[in-house]
Amino acid sequence: MSIPQSTATWRVMQLELGLHENESRLRELAAEQLGLESNSLRGLRIARKALDARVRQGSRRMSWIYHVDVVLDGKRRTRRMEQALRAGRVREAPRDGEVLLPAVAAQLRAPGAEPVVIVGAGPGGLFAAWALARNGVRAIVLDRGPSVEERGRHVVRFHRTRVVDPERNLLFGEGGAGTYSDGKIYTRVDDPLEVPILEELVACGAPPAIVYDSLAHIGTDKLHRVLPLLRERLRAQGVEFRFETRMDELVLAGKRVRAVRTSAAEIGCSAVIFAPGHSARDTWSALAAQGVPFEAKPFQLGLRIEHPQELIDAGRFGARVPELGAASYGLLCKAGDGLPATFSFCMCPGGRIVASVNEPGLLCTNGMSNSRHSSPWATAAIVTTFGPREFGDGPFAGVAFQRELEARFFAAGGSDYTAPAQGARDFLEGRETAKPRHSTYTFGTRPGRLDQLLPPLGREAIARALVHFERNLRHFSSNEGQFIGLESRSSGPVRMPRDPLTRRSLGFENLYPVGEGAGHAGGIMSSALDGANSALALARTGVGAC
Repeated sequence: MSIPQSTATWRVMQLELGLHENESRLRELAAEQLGLESNSLRGLRIARKALDARVRQGSRRMSWIYHVDVVLDGKRRTRRMEQALRAGRVREAPRDGEVLLPAVAAQLRAPGAEPVVIVGAGPGGLFAAWALARNGVRAIVLDRGPSVEERGRHVVRFHRTRVVDPERNLLFGEGGAGTYSDGKIYTRVDDPLEVPILEELVACGAPPAIVYDSLAHIGTDKLHRVLPLLRERLRAQGVEFRFETRMDELVLAGKRVRAVRTSAAEIGCSAVIFAPGHSARDTWSALAAQGVPFEAKPFQLGLRIEHPQELIDAGRFGARVPELGAASYGLLCKAGDGLPATFSFCMCPGGRIVASVNEPGLLCTNGMSNSRHSSPWATAAIVTTFGPREFGDGPFAGVAFQRELEARFFAAGGSDYTAPAQGARDFLEGRETAKPRHSTYTFGTRPGRLDQLLPPLGREAIARALVHFERNLRHFSSNEGQFIGLESRSSGPVRMPRDPLTRRSLGFENLYPVGEGAGHAGGIMSSALDGANSALALARTGVGAC
């Protein structure tokens, strides 16, 4: 929303509309909150929209809750507005971030300057390229996996043959692991670049509502159309893409990266933005061998649970409400009784479960859904946190811990990507589910004691959470809920330490670790923001002494 200098923008909070009320009423409601006539508002934009489905005083009265940004003449104030400001119902609207910098480091745009090499075409890498391109800095994006069009063909082959391709799979390739997930792009990160990034996705075909929807979701099917358009827009701004090109090592001159050595060729560079995703275990090891610092960090691990979607609809809405589509949930059991917090993650209403793997002999599940949430099943990960106390010392002890569990679950499923399954009630009561019910999981299921396959901490934390979740959603912990295991890649187990101001890897002059694979983000949007902000830090200051 373009704001002339003679105006001011205010955020009006907590405006409520019934499910069937027209959003045109927001102007009237905002004006009333401010003590103004509606025709005195010079502009209005929805900043946030969320569903309120709480049960109050024994009944459920669902409504939409909005925050809106309104534009007023700069000095316009009323008594009611002053009261709303003091009560916190109105505040000054945050400004959107600016991608274009007033000045860019001359060394990056000098004649003959080497490009910035970006490793990884997930959200962190793509939006690092976006920020550089907008500022006239040449960038080359590498990814060990294929473009999204080619990637889909290899995924289909895996589903038909059960043979994993270590380079072409649901984890590596254009868009990163999020390309085969729910496509959620909401985040708890409050960053001025969020709206510009969302607007770029809308320009590439994403639904316009993602700019303000509190549960913004694109869907796997639409992501596969958005990504090629984003790629072409970046190419038009000078970004070069090289798919199926794995970075094998850095070419160093002291603490400066002079080039990257890839599976195809050596590429000279002025800097490297490293955004490899949360499963590039071999690449982490290669960089650590060259002296790049890594450290272990806590990460989340657990099981994927699946329910009939109608059970979730009934628990959240009382019954299916066609206007609202498939219901979702976000559940949290706080830390207590000596156990860490347990929560739902990557909840996919109307979704399905897939095998999200890149190494033979290991099993990890993930959830995904299309834009219409058309499956009759709902799925989410139920995860808790493990740290060095559980998996040991050393920067890659968490990786070894993940691998050990993934191999254990692979074997329990029959060593062919069939997954072990157990009803939620049977999990609580410590018995095998003799005949697991239907599951959307790609390769099918077989009975398994997931309660015994998990480490004791995971078993006890999830069991405690199930009892708590039942209070929020009836029948959640019955055998209508079925656990499919394992979900171990909801976050990465390592962090690459970096300077908080320059965002450079500690001890290096021009290496910028970003995103989930570097331990600095935890999802699609937070990775995109981290990549864009790191690219702007590089463009603003250039490379220099560490």
